[in-house]
Amino acid sequence: MVPVLVAVIGGYLLGSVPVAVLVARAHGFDPRDVGDRNPGFWNMKERLGSRAAVPVFAGDTLKGTFAGLLALLASGAHTTGFAGLLGGGAHTTGFAAVTGASVTPVYAAVAGASVVPVYAAVAAAMIGHAWPVFAGFRGGRSILAFAGGVAVICPPAFLLAVALLIVTALLTRSFAIGARAGVFSVPILQLFFTPVAYVAATGALMCLIGLRFGQAALAGRHS
Repeated sequence: MVPVLVAVIGGYLLGSVPVAVLVARAHGFDPRDVGDRNPGFWNMKERLGSRAAVPVFAGDTLKGTFAGLLALLASGAHTTGFAGLLGGGAHTTGFAAVTGASVTPVYAAVAGASVVPVYAAVAAAMIGHAWPVFAGFRGGRSILAFAGGVAVICPPAFLLAVALLIVTALLTRSFAIGARAGVFSVPILQLFFTPVAYVAATGALMCLIGLRFGQAALAGRHS
């Protein structure tokens, strides 16, 4: 119970850091009042250009990553790996399953007692980004926070999704299309490394993104 509480509270507070709003205010505007009114990377890129929006891209992604890592450490760092152990004194349970402080940094997915805390932390980070306590509960769509969380939940699926994003973006000459391909491919790619139940949990996280897009569409109709 304690790891889950740490994960949820820490994840929400990390997600609530309004990176885009802070960067935008340094340039004299609020991203929630211009463009598509989304305080995220794409709106900032449209307003300031790609280079100036890099801190937003990195900051929003790291929300999910740091939240996941916090939960992983708080829950004892249980992972299922496909690489050899690094260092001594590790405790293993079956083939390539690692627990304890000596967990290898190269692993396939979270496992065991770390699954619920890590998923809870990533969900909390996404909720914090969508409804940030530090920015009047007016936040973004949590896509990058989700991506950063997947990097902890299932690193190889994350890397494959990034590769697909890059290839698709190059072929279509559209980062937006590449990003959609990368995000929507995550559950499919995760199937190669984790049980179906974990994939379903990832799908549940993606539902929050869909909710935020739906809310944005409704707000646009009434504006």
